[in-house]
Amino acid sequence: MKQNRCDQTPAWKALADHYLDKGRSFDARDALSGDAGRFTALSQQAPHVFADLSKNLIDGATEQLLQDLASQTGVLAHRDAMFAGAKINSTEDRAVMHFLLREPKGVPGGTLRAERAAVHETLDRMLAYAEAERADDAITDVVNIGIGGSDLGPQMVTIALDAFATPKKRFHFVSNVDGHELAGVLRHLKPQSTLFLIASKTFTTIETMTNAQSARQWFESQGGTDVARHFAALTTNVEAASKFGISTTFGFWDWVGGRYSLWSAIGLPIAIAIGADGFRELLAGAHAMDEHFRTAPPEQNLPLRLGLLDVWYRNFHGFTSRSVAPYHSALRRFPAYLQQLEMESNGKRVDLDGKALAFGTSPVVWGEPGTNGQHAYFQMLHQGTDVVPLEFIAVRDAAHDLQGHHAKLLANALAQAQALLQGKADAGGHRHFPGNRPSTFFVLDRLDAASLGALIALYEHRVFVSGAVWGINSFDQWGVELGKVLAKDIEPRLASGDASNLDASTAGLLARLRA
Repeated sequence: MKQNRCDQTPAWKALADHYLDKGRSFDARDALSGDAGRFTALSQQAPHVFADLSKNLIDGATEQLLQDLASQTGVLAHRDAMFAGAKINSTEDRAVMHFLLREPKGVPGGTLRAERAAVHETLDRMLAYAEAERADDAITDVVNIGIGGSDLGPQMVTIALDAFATPKKRFHFVSNVDGHELAGVLRHLKPQSTLFLIASKTFTTIETMTNAQSARQWFESQGGTDVARHFAALTTNVEAASKFGISTTFGFWDWVGGRYSLWSAIGLPIAIAIGADGFRELLAGAHAMDEHFRTAPPEQNLPLRLGLLDVWYRNFHGFTSRSVAPYHSALRRFPAYLQQLEMESNGKRVDLDGKALAFGTSPVVWGEPGTNGQHAYFQMLHQGTDVVPLEFIAVRDAAHDLQGHHAKLLANALAQAQALLQGKADAGGHRHFPGNRPSTFFVLDRLDAASLGALIALYEHRVFVSGAVWGINSFDQWGVELGKVLAKDIEPRLASGDASNLDASTAGLLARLRA
């Protein structure tokens, strides 16, 4: 499917002119004080997520030009192609259909009838297994061994929904090939009460399989006798899992990218933690956001508005990073999850035809939970030389009954957003806050499975939008391959000391590490 490259459209030129004329000098403080309807116009309720965009450096004219850009680059047509099952992952000749994992039963099959049937057959089987393990009091610890999307998503969601998790089990996530991580987990476990989940689509991922082999060696050395009972695999390579000793496997499909896989069998640790009903609520929340993205009019389509805002900031204001500050400790792994989602998706330098881009793509995404971030990096956000758009995520209702805590938390979130906007004058300079620093404020009524599912899907579709505008493939990740290939060459050199054909720096470091 041919798309128009954004920098070759009339809207791109119009936005560049608009930026020079008004955008670079836009003051959100003046806009808010001079327009009583600005908050209403630039905020909206989407499924489970309220968003306030009114502190951003945009107005109605900017949004209209951005909508023109979306139209001229075919963003909505690209969206429709995804939902129709087209192979929009062109470099791998694959469809992109993680949305199917979230659809409830009863959606008309159409051309995707077989895929929908396979999804629900696997989901029902996976959730039945999760319920059985959840009810088995002999299993006290669940260890998920995976990396990338097979770790970040399940770990983030399991932590975020801990308030709804069974208190009878502890959940551990091992991803790093650094043996210190696995050893630190195993130190507290007993083989007879531990379930290991090995998450690797191909069952060949080096980091995952190294950890899996070591986990099995530990299991057997500590007196474990039934690998088939204490290990399950989330993989499509049933033969390799069987050779490992695993008989319980749950697969997924090549149209599920790793960073979009928590909705699939990769979400098994989530399902064991919060139960089948909770997992279905997670899927339902994401599906509600899918439908919003698919059907809402452009001017009230929140993923579209956010993705276009990202383009405005990255390509016209020149902001190279964006920070995310969830004001809820349970969302502490959410920024890390978003790093993979956005930077692996849109960290590309060529268009769909393989031609070099003349503009920037993915910003650096980073963050920490508030109020911790306030005492770490907010200094730079308020008074640093770079402008970094900030996203606040607040939850109205607490899931605890400790007095006084939640009001202080929410007050801090509101105050930090207000301070970034308003600033403070100081003739001496040291206490001067320039203000007019943009932020977006998201509000969830409560942090539960449905709202978390919607929030994740919102970010997924937002990344889709900016990638579609830029005309890149947001669904491959060739950038991770080169280093992995070179590591296979270097590993035996650490034993032999052979430095032939290495650059001087690598050879010197090799010698240093062998000393």
